[in-house]
Amino acid sequence: MTSSETAAGGVPPRPVLSRLPRYVAGKPPAAVSGLASYKLSSNENPLPPIPAVLDAISHQTDFNRYPDPLSSKLRAALSGFLGVPAGDIVTGAGSLGALNQILAAFAGQNDDGKADEVIYAWRSFEAYPISVGLAGAESVRVPLTPDGRHDLEAMAAAVSARTKVILLCTPNNPTGPALTAAETEAFIRSVPADVVVVIDEAYQEFVRAQDAVDGIDLYRKYPNVVVLRTFSKAHGLAGLRVGYSVSHPELTQYLRVAATPFAVSQIAESAAIVSLENYAQVVERVQKLVDERDRVTAGLRKLGWTIPDAQGNFVWLALGAESAAFAELAGARALSVRAFAGEGVRVSIGEPEANTRFLELCADYTKAPVTS
Repeated sequence: MTSSETAAGGVPPRPVLSRLPRYVAGKPPAAVSGLASYKLSSNENPLPPIPAVLDAISHQTDFNRYPDPLSSKLRAALSGFLGVPAGDIVTGAGSLGALNQILAAFAGQNDDGKADEVIYAWRSFEAYPISVGLAGAESVRVPLTPDGRHDLEAMAAAVSARTKVILLCTPNNPTGPALTAAETEAFIRSVPADVVVVIDEAYQEFVRAQDAVDGIDLYRKYPNVVVLRTFSKAHGLAGLRVGYSVSHPELTQYLRVAATPFAVSQIAESAAIVSLENYAQVVERVQKLVDERDRVTAGLRKLGWTIPDAQGNFVWLALGAESAAFAELAGARALSVRAFAGEGVRVSIGEPEANTRFLELCADYTKAPVTS
């Protein structure tokens, strides 16, 4: 290869990039004459942050300075909120940023040239295979059960000597069911204690199942458990990128080394703290979304649609080969939804008007899923 060819774009990337999927963000809705457009494709909170947050960050001016790399004030606030030591909390740019820190610390390519393995259910959060691959590790994907749940027995059976991390997404994105406390604890006990078990709870605030797992409870009991949470969903701070992990010092000592410096900005830290201070208002808003979620799921089932248990702020339609066609029809009604080609469609819970229009579309649609 000549120098001119290299300058023209011939610099090859790492080979792993050609094997990784591309992250596909939810698209904004198309404009349709006479209709208000609604974005139901990214699991965003359709409501803005609470007023106290907007007021607090509007007066912030210290952006000429780097933020505190340890997010000390936020960690102190979370310590009181969760009842855990501040030292057990490591912040990141959203829960995905916190996850990438975990993978960087515990899973990758070893000195002998062999890659560690990371086990997770599939389909699950679509960033998982990208993050695992970029870390230098290998993905071990375990198919979901027909009703969209983690097959924990199969995941336990997939553990090998090379397994370093297991990811449990609960509620599972994009299908919706949450893991129970009993099955999750039994699973943790069934895997080696030197395997890091990550309980990814990005949608934890939306869960209403009485037997659902609470990652913090299991972190208290098991030193190999890491809990991921975020301010993106329930708190409506997705654009500010602030999340965190909770684990014991045996793990956080390495996570701090792997953490991206200054990942959480001053404005993100301030917004998160104020949102925690006014958590009752956050809960009130979340409940309105849960009520809308329940209205949507009840409406779908009344139409004869079979859908998995929805414990996040979204519903899953197992439309298979019809997924792209359904998304196109939704677009024609000024609704953007997230289609996974050949598998299904995830629809975020949005404004009441958007949810009603979605149900109207489903009432008119003739190829509804009859099995989950």
